[in-house]
Amino acid sequence: MRNDARGILPPEPPEPPPQEAPQSRRMTVSADVGASLVVFLVAVPLSLGIAVASGAPLVAGIVAAVVGGIVASLVGGSMVQVSGPAAGLTIIVADLIATHGWRVTCLITLLAGIVQLSLGAFRIARAALAVSPAVVHGMLAGVGVTIALAQLHIVLGGSPQSSAVANIADLPAQIAHNHTPAVAVGVVTIAIMFCWGRLPALGAFRPAVVPAALVAVGTATAVATLGRWQLETVSLPSSLADAWNGPALPEAGQWHGVFLGVATVAMVASVESLLAAIAVDRMHSGRRVMLDRELCGQGAANVVSGALGGLPVAGVIVRSTTNVRSGGRTPLSTVLHGVWILLFISLFAHVVELIPMAALAGLLVFIGVQMVSVAHLRDLRRHHEAGVYLVSLSGVVFLGLLEGIFLGFALAVVVSLRRLTRVTVTTEESGGRVHVTVHGSLTFLGVPRLAHVLRTVPAGARVDLDLHVDFMDHAAFEAIHAWRVDHERTGGSVDIDEVHEQWYERSTRSSAPAAKTAPRGLARWWAPWEMRPGASAEVDPVGLLAAGAREYHASTAGRMRSLMSRLSHGQSPTALFITCADSRVVPNLITASGPGDLFTVRNVGNLVPPPDSRDDDSVGAAVEYAVAVLGVPSIVVCGHSHCGAMKALLEKAHLEPGEADTSHMRRWLAHAAPSLARAGEEVSAALPSPEALRRLSQANVVQQIAHLARHPVVRERLESGQLELTGMYYDLATAQVHLFDSGTGEFTPVRGVGDTAPVPRQAPAGDQLVEESSGASSRPSS
Repeated sequence: MRNDARGILPPEPPEPPPQEAPQSRRMTVSADVGASLVVFLVAVPLSLGIAVASGAPLVAGIVAAVVGGIVASLVGGSMVQVSGPAAGLTIIVADLIATHGWRVTCLITLLAGIVQLSLGAFRIARAALAVSPAVVHGMLAGVGVTIALAQLHIVLGGSPQSSAVANIADLPAQIAHNHTPAVAVGVVTIAIMFCWGRLPALGAFRPAVVPAALVAVGTATAVATLGRWQLETVSLPSSLADAWNGPALPEAGQWHGVFLGVATVAMVASVESLLAAIAVDRMHSGRRVMLDRELCGQGAANVVSGALGGLPVAGVIVRSTTNVRSGGRTPLSTVLHGVWILLFISLFAHVVELIPMAALAGLLVFIGVQMVSVAHLRDLRRHHEAGVYLVSLSGVVFLGLLEGIFLGFALAVVVSLRRLTRVTVTTEESGGRVHVTVHGSLTFLGVPRLAHVLRTVPAGARVDLDLHVDFMDHAAFEAIHAWRVDHERTGGSVDIDEVHEQWYERSTRSSAPAAKTAPRGLARWWAPWEMRPGASAEVDPVGLLAAGAREYHASTAGRMRSLMSRLSHGQSPTALFITCADSRVVPNLITASGPGDLFTVRNVGNLVPPPDSRDDDSVGAAVEYAVAVLGVPSIVVCGHSHCGAMKALLEKAHLEPGEADTSHMRRWLAHAAPSLARAGEEVSAALPSPEALRRLSQANVVQQIAHLARHPVVRERLESGQLELTGMYYDLATAQVHLFDSGTGEFTPVRGVGDTAPVPRQAPAGDQLVEESSGASSRPSS
């Protein structure tokens, strides 16, 4: 069903799926095949490396890569996501293997897959996205640091310790020992991984096209083989029968740990897969991911991988990104990459067994460091969540994965509660009265701040307490009520004004609402009277005004009382806003401004007569008062489309003799004659009427700014940099605001969040915001 301003519309008929041409299908298949080969070349060394980091049999990484490529792609809901063994799960798997053994870990993987299938079947995949990205990115960064520290010992020819802290403590001694062959292989691998993507193109050959992981591991293997270095290399089973090492039941006392492992693997794998799927969706234009189906695909892959003796499977962003950048468009590329891995291991296992373990360790060191994303940290810092990221990272490194996740999640909850329950308390003393204003959600967390402010109120003072709160708990009510009783006992008075729900009053008499409530007032407060619910065309104009005033007093006046009380002492507007008297243009609505923001002048055609004109002094008086007395920093001239004044000007109505009842209008429109000259003769000759009217309306805005710049008080402040002039144009048909840029001569639409970019509307050629005789110019609008 679809909604619009008038209600619910019938559903649109589904569009038939577009028929893809045979040539287009061939191109898609060709692109998928090419991408699958690139992803295959990346996946083999990564799968082996993750198996090494997890302490699992090396073939388990290959099994997980094959199953993730084939099963997850066929069942899942993403077009391009690649699944397989994930670096984010290495610490979990390593701990499970150390605690329960490999075969019980396979059972945990299988059961975690069943949990994921159940979650996907019940369509609650989006619930996994409730985990803060700061916690997820911090967890992955902590895992990366832990992997890098452990594998660095293997690069140096030693063995990793049981924890990250122990690895850090043992690192100086490991560096001091000489392990020349292992160090050389590891350094070669890391150096190539770092430099390969940065190499310049050599003629038609671009190094970045070839996967860096393949080049690094291949080069390190070739160096070790040709040098006949004695190094530990990859060892694979001699047959498929020997390769299978599937699940087994745990001992009686292990079930509690098994269930905890199942929940952990299911949660981390699900969150990582869904976040990766959403991230990779931004990189292609095909069908968007179906999250519940994708979760089912991940669950099916984990069931099969666990049954066949493979590592846990998850969606992985590195291989998914490689797939998209290599041209992958459909799940065919990810399925084929799994097929290529299976064929390669079956036919060329002896080649894989030449790879030194130090080369895989060097690959993992680089990957681990890359998992600490500075870009993520910078982005989270802008959103004030860097602390959650750093706590999660530190917790994973120094305490453990689950502990780090728990600490990060707890801090994220605390930060969210602090934001949701933030309260602002301000005081102002005027005319012998103390005005205290409270904004936000008033809970026990805000009671200390509120109590501190209330204690500063002098004894015996008359107090106006405004509660702009959408929630008040019992602790807050008790704090306010106790203070009020004490203050009135000492001779003071307290007038409490609640501008939203009557929390205090209802708590005093009976019971307050149980939860936050939405602000009162009509959802369509900005609509014309005739569009309001219950409006009738028979109501007389005075009745409409009275009804509107009653609505204002019922829903708005209470909220504005404290604001208007402060504004009653004086005004300090941000801008002088000169616009047309047209009833369809509402300045405060199109600028989202409120009382005290705009000093507004409205007349027919938003005209500013030149300063030497003596026909009308009202606009000049407003300009002088706004600039010289109020000191506004900006002046805005706002024109609009479908302007009746500009239409009359275009039709030369100001030059024709008319009736006596239009004489004032014709004399007033004569002030706009320079605008017609600025727009040029083509507006009335070559252009169709709507386009001519638009050009004239925009040229009129520019012309009135030129008139403004000639006013002595305006010119003086322009030259000193104390004032700026801005042109604005409001398109009634699209409800779009455009701002004039004096540098480009264009009216450019103001972009809203989520808006598509409208086509910019050109101002008349050669328009500049310059004063015509003195040379003074305005500054371009920002």
